[in-house]
Amino acid sequence: MEGDYNYYDYDYDDGYIDEDEEEMPATEKELADDAQWKIIQKNTFTRWANEHLKQAGKQLADLQYDLSDGLRLIALVEVLAGHKFRHVNKRPNFRTQKLENVTMTLKFLEEEEGIRLVNIDSSDIVDCKLKLILGLIWTLILHYSISMPMWEGEEELPQDGKGPSPRQRLLGWINSKMPDKPINNFTTDWNDGIAIGALVDACAPGLCPDWDVWDPKRPLENCTEAMDAAEQWMEVPQLIRPEEMINPRVDEKAMMTYLSQFPNAKLKPGAPLRPKTNPARVRAYGPGLEPEGNTVGAPARFTVETFSAGRGSVEIIVLNPRGQKEPCEVIFNNDRNLTYSCAYTPSMEGEYRVIIKFANQEIPRSPYKVIVEGAAGDPSRVTASGPGIEPTGNQVAKRTFFNIFTAGAGPGNVDCVILDPHGQRDTIKPRVTHTGQDDVYLVEYTPREEGLHSVNVFFAGQQIPGSPFGVDVAGNYFPDRVYVTGRGIQPKGVRVNDQADFYVHVENAGEGDCSVQIIGPGGGNEPCKVERTADSVYTCLYVPRKAGRYTIIVKFGPQEVPRSPFPVDVAPQLQSDIRAYGPGLEGGWVGEPAIFTVESNGETGALGFSIEGPSEAQIQCSDNGDGSADVVYYPTALGEYAVHVLCNEQDIPRSPFMPVISERQPQLRPDQVRAQGPGIGVPEAVPLAVGQPAPFTLDTRNTNGPPELVAAAVYNPRGDPIPLDMRQQAPGLLQCSYVPQEPGKHTATVSYAGVSTSGSPFRAFVAEPVRPDLVQASGPGLERAVRNQPTFFNIDCSRAGPGDVGVGVRAEPSGQELPVKTSETGPGQFRVDYTPVQVVPHLVNVMFAGQPAAGGPFRVPVDPDIEVDKVRVDGLEPTIPLGVPHEFDILTGGNPRAPVSVRVRPPAGPPIQPLVSETVDGYAVEFTPSMPGPHTVEVEFAGRRLPQSPMRTNVVPQQQPVDEALMSPRKQAPMQHQQQPYQQQQPSLALRSRSLRSGPPHSSSSSPSLALRSSSSPSLALRSSSNPSLALRSRSLRSGPPHSSSSSPSLALRSGPPHSSSSR
Repeated sequence: MEGDYNYYDYDYDDGYIDEDEEEMPATEKELADDAQWKIIQKNTFTRWANEHLKQAGKQLADLQYDLSDGLRLIALVEVLAGHKFRHVNKRPNFRTQKLENVTMTLKFLEEEEGIRLVNIDSSDIVDCKLKLILGLIWTLILHYSISMPMWEGEEELPQDGKGPSPRQRLLGWINSKMPDKPINNFTTDWNDGIAIGALVDACAPGLCPDWDVWDPKRPLENCTEAMDAAEQWMEVPQLIRPEEMINPRVDEKAMMTYLSQFPNAKLKPGAPLRPKTNPARVRAYGPGLEPEGNTVGAPARFTVETFSAGRGSVEIIVLNPRGQKEPCEVIFNNDRNLTYSCAYTPSMEGEYRVIIKFANQEIPRSPYKVIVEGAAGDPSRVTASGPGIEPTGNQVAKRTFFNIFTAGAGPGNVDCVILDPHGQRDTIKPRVTHTGQDDVYLVEYTPREEGLHSVNVFFAGQQIPGSPFGVDVAGNYFPDRVYVTGRGIQPKGVRVNDQADFYVHVENAGEGDCSVQIIGPGGGNEPCKVERTADSVYTCLYVPRKAGRYTIIVKFGPQEVPRSPFPVDVAPQLQSDIRAYGPGLEGGWVGEPAIFTVESNGETGALGFSIEGPSEAQIQCSDNGDGSADVVYYPTALGEYAVHVLCNEQDIPRSPFMPVISERQPQLRPDQVRAQGPGIGVPEAVPLAVGQPAPFTLDTRNTNGPPELVAAAVYNPRGDPIPLDMRQQAPGLLQCSYVPQEPGKHTATVSYAGVSTSGSPFRAFVAEPVRPDLVQASGPGLERAVRNQPTFFNIDCSRAGPGDVGVGVRAEPSGQELPVKTSETGPGQFRVDYTPVQVVPHLVNVMFAGQPAAGGPFRVPVDPDIEVDKVRVDGLEPTIPLGVPHEFDILTGGNPRAPVSVRVRPPAGPPIQPLVSETVDGYAVEFTPSMPGPHTVEVEFAGRRLPQSPMRTNVVPQQQPVDEALMSPRKQAPMQHQQQPYQQQQPSLALRSRSLRSGPPHSSSSSPSLALRSSSSPSLALRSSSNPSLALRSRSLRSGPPHSSSSSPSLALRSGPPHSSSSR
């Protein structure tokens, strides 16, 4: 054993050394990059790393290059150390990011793990310097695979650093497993394959039972058989290949890497064991076999271990100085190492011989010579003290100790036996050493499992006072290192039906299990989901269903963590539209402003803010005047803060917010992030459109850090986040874009490393969409108009968005613009009045926001203007005969022609549709009544009813045939040439002549049709329907005004176009 050796003091120019290195010859061939030992070493180190990286789902293809970004190195150290790194550049595209990853890892190894790294810098790993990378991996192998693990069957190592070197430790363990095959080095002694066979059989007796008869001239076959068996049945991966092991230039470090797997290898069930009895593999140890220290009358105890020796029985013979046998108690412990506990009590002084046989053969070093001194000392005067015998406070895998004081007790051996919770005595092998002080011994041991242990302390073969000591070993956990964060454990703020979450952080707290118990207002247990979401973090979630006091108990292992239990007052559910968002609610730096925004969304009430955390924080609030406010606070200490956003002194939904404030990183410059683009209104505000991309850029090139540290988010007018696309356009330059789905203010927040950048938050305004297709125009002014008569139409643009309404009316084809009057009748609704001046189509254009409205332009026909009071009906008699066609005139009175509508309604049945035809001065209407009684005649002109309408006439049956002849011009055509002598007292006669036309109601004929009418006023009228039309009228002169009496008739001759027939 070397005196002053530090486990982790591996000085070498490439990061590692072993004591034989300086003595090795160094030829140019051996130093070449392609030297066999270097290739073997690189391959072995790569396989070793990959075996551990399997747990992280990663692999190394080339050890030289695959560690350069730091990610696989971080993963490897996380597996080896059981530590989770929190701040990792997961996409290290730049050298600075790679250096940060590697530097963080090396710093952890040195400061937290106590590993001394010599001449290894992060730039060496990033620059892929193979020699130094191999040095780093070898340092990890020494620490995690050789120096640190506890090996079964090995005595406790001293804590003072004066134990064996890693090389000596591994070599000593191998020789202890196979004493009949001494090993002096890790190179040539293994070339023939016999040593590896012996080691495999020693660790798993019967797996290679014939190793001692293997042919050393067949080294490859020997190595292959042993290494394949170890890999298949002991789960020892072949980090080195058989052909590499038999190479005379095999690398010692590669061999040590492979062999370091055997101390903790476990034999799998079902292995094809062929055990072979071998007494040479039996081990015996204990104070009863020591050359001195045993006394007369004191039990001398020792242990015999037969695990590797095969099948056989143990026989113990104790001979006193006279050669006489003395009894020895032998108890089989039936444990994993197949040990026997032995004890004898010397009866006299002198030299004793202890003979140990296995399968009738003596084991190595037998017989043991033991000098027994006089009467034993007094065990009652021996005391012990120290943490190793305290009832509590000891933990699994954590070395502990205690001291034994024998002053004044006389002669006697000090011994210690520790029984584990299962009563096994071979699980823990304490190390008992003399401290150098008189009568003081140090006992060191490391518990392997939690539970009650029995520590038995013997002096001169007898228990000392207080022994055995009950030691309750706790698991390898440290609840005092656990801390809990999150909204779900805050005293106030959680509401009914909230997703109340919190996090239990167990980094550096050991190997315990986290458990959570939540007691609700009624005293019953509430459900809580606990999930390990990271190596050192448990995520816990519960949903309170009713208001009241909740108690949250968090344990790590069997003990509660600091601050547990956590009281939480759950408030009733609250509906609120208030929203809070921004980087300041998620994290930040000490001493840097943390900014967030609150949107009231129209809610009224007094807004308030309070911050709880490791330190007080000054708060500033700025009202933006649009229903929102920007809030800034200044944290002055590290840790988690609870930011309460209150309305009328009540937490809004999701409050309190739980930002984690970290230490300021002076090398980073968040204020150097440059943001611009229409999507954030920089450098000038530009109205954005709904449904259209709103881009902006983020320039991080002057931040002294990677672009991955920048974060951005966009929120709609209500404060809800919307999707944001971020892509790298160039190194350090990010192109961002979002598509607003509604009009109004949109807020963008930009942060770098959790700190708001200059100008953030940014605001851009999205205009309402302009939808001319949703403009509706309707009314009479768009359908038909009358010259010189005002008309109007309505416009409804209430759903068309923002925009101005424009209306234009012009006459075709001249293009004359008409004045229009537009008046607002309601929100987004207008009335437009105009008066057409020409009897030509008019074109009406309706524009909205500079775009034509749906359905436009509108083409409006214009009719002439009508003076309906000048239109009259002439010739409708008050009494007309039944079944005889009757005709009357509609005289337009100078109005232009316009549509005429005539309806004759009899006393019963459907209306009669008369025949309407054009005349020179209007229209002629003819109909034939088919039933007697009063008839109503309705007349409309240009769609307007005449002032005379409706008119009435009475239909009577015919009185005499002469009347029928007189009233039927078509049946009495020959009368058209007769002249009737005028007599003043006779009824007036009217004679009409009308050319006959084909089709109903008249057939074509050159003979004029004559009609004779009688009326109360003596008048004679003669008309011809041929072209030209002739009408001769004679009126008798009556006495008195306005006419004077005369016997001469008045004649009138008129000419006009032929009458046209109309169905109206």
